[in-house]
Amino acid sequence: MRRYLRLAVLCVACGFCSLLYAFSQLAASPEEGAGGGGRPQAAETSWLAGSGRGAAGRPGSAGPGVLPGRPGRCKDFSLCYWNPYWMLPSDVCGMNCFWEAALRYSLKTQPIERMHLAVVACGERLEETITMLKSAIIFSIKPLQFHIFAENQLHTSFKGILDSWSLLQTFNYSLYPITFPSENAVEWKKLFKPCASQRLFLPLLLKDVDSLLYVDTDILFLRPVDDIWSLLKKFNATQIAAMAPEHEEPRIGWYNRFARHPYYGKTGVNSGVMLMNMTRMRRKYFKNDMTTVQLQWGDILMPLLKKYKLNITWGDQDLLNIIFFHNPESLYVFPCQWNYRPDHCIYGSNCKEAEEEGIFILHGNRGVYHDDKQPAFRAIYEALRNCSFEDDNIRSLLMPLELELQKTVHTYCGKIYSIFIKQLAKSVRDRYDRPSKER
Repeated sequence: MRRYLRLAVLCVACGFCSLLYAFSQLAASPEEGAGGGGRPQAAETSWLAGSGRGAAGRPGSAGPGVLPGRPGRCKDFSLCYWNPYWMLPSDVCGMNCFWEAALRYSLKTQPIERMHLAVVACGERLEETITMLKSAIIFSIKPLQFHIFAENQLHTSFKGILDSWSLLQTFNYSLYPITFPSENAVEWKKLFKPCASQRLFLPLLLKDVDSLLYVDTDILFLRPVDDIWSLLKKFNATQIAAMAPEHEEPRIGWYNRFARHPYYGKTGVNSGVMLMNMTRMRRKYFKNDMTTVQLQWGDILMPLLKKYKLNITWGDQDLLNIIFFHNPESLYVFPCQWNYRPDHCIYGSNCKEAEEEGIFILHGNRGVYHDDKQPAFRAIYEALRNCSFEDDNIRSLLMPLELELQKTVHTYCGKIYSIFIKQLAKSVRDRYDRPSKER
């Protein structure tokens, strides 16, 4: 029985190969009188203007399928869409039909994936936010979608600056007003810093966004956003968000020494860089210490604030720590190099991952970009703030920056200045030292 089955498979394979050969001969042979009556006339332009493979459609080029002595042999007409392979006119190459169909299918089934990045800006945070957005654009590969929540008086400035970058064609942006639940808006807006608690409501406000990276305004990307975005694929079935630990060294930790409320893990988590699968966040029911009933995201926030508002210091970050204390299975913790703050070096280096691979995302909290307390942080910020989008300008920022960092060795953070520039230098090389066609 097996012998007959093998013979049948062999016959089918041979027949298929014979058909392919016959079709190729038909496509390669001149067909006199093609275009006989009864067949629809095709438009003399491609279905996708100028979209033929290679140089097809450009002046002085006959396209990829032209055979010697047969000018225009392989045109990119859309006859492929309307006619069977064996009824094509002599000047339409069957192989082009294959590529055109493949491209059409690809465009339909593979929409452009955008990485969604959100930030909340109030008060004097315009410059910081613009510098952060610039650092995201400079190194990222996939297109970005910015969601900018800002006070109304900042909208015109944001729009003017971002519109001036529109020629880059690497990002889109949306501006939103600061929005809190109307019955408690004043209370939420004053929690910790102005508008900071807006991040808690992003899953409810951006209902059509599946996943989102939230960052504070004082964040700088030293490697592509694509890399932290890829951590979404590492989430297990229960994880809905990712953050870095608040401290690596418990002896200098804040939560484990001073907190008057529950917090995640040994030292808590920092919410300045927060990666979210918001679809899962909206669907999940959260365990809590207020009721035996599990509550959804939109229902848990206000009861949580009412219970703990006299015990929390860091506002919305404390509320997130409380939520994930009761739901630890829902949090993915990434290393400190993805959210590197002065606490990681101000008393001596305590982020081993950054020592080995460099800093991936710099978080200049405590206002260190704008004073002289931590000049290494300020040097990175000023270099990116003053950098333009021209390739040569980006390449040339490294040497002056390293000279500035060498002036900071009198500080604990400055003594390990190499970790500030290690990943940045790699990102510049990877993104800008390759030929433009490879980017």
